Amino acid sequence: MDKYEAVIQLLMEAVKSGSGNGESKIPVGVSNRHVHLSQEDLDSLFGKGYELTNMKELSQPGQYACKETVTVCGPKGAIEKVRILGPVRKQTQVEILAADSFKLGKKAEPKMSGDLAGTPGITLVGPKGSVETKEGLIIAQRHIHMSPSDALKFRVHDGQTVSIRTEGIRGGTFDHVAIRVTDTSSLECHLDTEEANAMGLGGSASVTIVK
Repeated sequence: MDKYEAVIQLLMEAVKSGSGNGESKIPVGVSNRHVHLSQEDLDSLFGKGYELTNMKELSQPGQYACKETVTVCGPKGAIEKVRILGPVRKQTQVEILAADSFKLGKKAEPKMSGDLAGTPGITLVGPKGSVETKEGLIIAQRHIHMSPSDALKFRVHDGQTVSIRTEGIRGGTFDHVAIRVTDTSSLECHLDTEEANAMGLGGSASVTIVK
């Protein structure tokens, strides 16, 4: 019964706070192009047994920006000093901006993190070597991280897609925003720099869910 009582309590708190109407503000986190590496690829790029250097903690618990960068190379061009985010993952994932596809000569599609099947590969160059991934090049689909209690308040569920509204002179609506619910998530809407610039969103921006 404790579990059900906890759920009921969360629902009551949502009603009291008025946040169940979906009008509560959600902070925005803006992401530039970046790379998540597997340990195997990290070893190839920086040397056997190399450990990433935590430079700055990110909003999502346990994730951080690293001091290390790599060069992302495609058939038509390269992008230098692309930041690595830690910790290491099971599979290497390279998240670029839509315009980067033209510079690299590799077409990437919007995908959720970890949904890499069928995505193109890309070449990464580090100080000690290079790797050519078989897949893993994506444009990050815009999404909202939230905890189970946040999901109850906003009346959404993991895997759902919603629309969000931004304010300001360049404000508007983004559709196809995925909801990601985990026990360790911190409430934040993730947009890339192209999306944020299109809507004139700065570092203290927020959005609302309009569904």
